[in-house]
Amino acid sequence: MPLALAILSAAALGMALISQYVFGLDPCILCIYQRWPYGIVIALGLMGFILSFKHKQAVAAMMGAIGLTFLANSLIAFYHTGVELKWWKSHFEGCAVPDLGSDPANILAIIEQSKAARCDEIPWSDPIFNLSMANYNVLFCFGLAVIAFMATRLIWKNKLN
Repeated sequence: MPLALAILSAAALGMALISQYVFGLDPCILCIYQRWPYGIVIALGLMGFILSFKHKQAVAAMMGAIGLTFLANSLIAFYHTGVELKWWKSHFEGCAVPDLGSDPANILAIIEQSKAARCDEIPWSDPIFNLSMANYNVLFCFGLAVIAFMATRLIWKNKLN
């Protein structure tokens, strides 16, 4: 189970990188923050797989940590969803529009120098449900967190019996 979650995380991370480098969807800072938990799950999943041959208790601990990591990613994605839908403003630096100053002659130069994508703009949404990548990440990570927690409970229960 830890290896399967590591593979799913690698696939999700790969899709994010493909959307960035192949399809040109520049990520905002919140998009980048949502990538880190996938890397953590990949590492935990590989460690859990290696430990699964001898240490069931350690595997249960890894699965619990994976569940917490997915839950944290779901919360980051929910926060990002709220920013995209204008439920609240982002408090992270890099999500806001750069200070354009008061001189109209410099505004274009300032905009051209700014490389950060805005967190409150949706660069892509699916044509059927109109959900953004952050919306899908909320659902995906929350579902994987539930699966990881259920697996943790089953591993722990089987270890005791």
